[in-house]
Amino acid sequence: MRFRFIEAEKANFPIAALCRVLRVRRSGFYAWRKRAPSMRARTNVAARVHIRAIYRQHRRRYGSPRVYRELRAQGMVAVGRHRVARLMREEGLRARARRRYSVTTDSSHCHRVAPNRVGRNFSAAAPNRVWLTDITYLETGEGWLYLTCFLDVYSRRVVGWVVDDGLQAEPICGALSEAIARRRPQPGLLVHSDRGRQYAGEHFQRLLRQRGFLSSMSRKANCWDNAPMESFFATLKREIADGPWPTKSAAEADLVAYFTYYNHERRHSALDYRTPAEYESAAL
Repeated sequence: MRFRFIEAEKANFPIAALCRVLRVRRSGFYAWRKRAPSMRARTNVAARVHIRAIYRQHRRRYGSPRVYRELRAQGMVAVGRHRVARLMREEGLRARARRRYSVTTDSSHCHRVAPNRVGRNFSAAAPNRVWLTDITYLETGEGWLYLTCFLDVYSRRVVGWVVDDGLQAEPICGALSEAIARRRPQPGLLVHSDRGRQYAGEHFQRLLRQRGFLSSMSRKANCWDNAPMESFFATLKREIADGPWPTKSAAEADLVAYFTYYNHERRHSALDYRTPAEYESAAL
């Protein structure tokens, strides 16, 4: 440690004076400088290069747990998760900060409310058994956009989504129909939402009945009843952009790119740090 201090301060003070103050021999310092870097030091140098590359590749979305898993996937098994966290702190690399979001649920209606059939059991034995859905807002220079997503509980995969200028039921039903065509779920699928008028209304409920699906709804003003969707939207808003989009079309283009990334590249902590696509493939 004393030799490293001398190396760091030699531009400010004479080496002889530093050695005298720290009570070390100059010959020992010069021998230390000629010594080859240790295996740990060489590993740290290589790890820093890979960490910076992973951090840039994922556009500052990864913190140390996901960077560590990515390093393991790339074969760097000699680097532990605590060392990754320390190296990232030293490099000043941090995941994007979480953003605040507001409520988009309008439950002041006279439609029938479905019971909570999920009961906070956010797991499934196979894909297409339980889907979650919710609505959030996105700010653009041309006004607000409202994003509706459908998420498969089994793999946390985004199976359907739509953006619209308002909170209307028709686009949401269109997104659900597209997800059904893509995923081909069997009758008995459980679709869990909040109790907003878009989900409780006849348009959405009729589509569920026609397909033989069951409706499930959270309790009033209880975000924990749909926690994975809340978590997903918080992640999306933290990772997708640094500020409001200039146009609505720019926001939609970023969403297309992000959902592809999320499903096929982003490692998910609830899936043992596998991607949703990898997790589903392993089940086949």
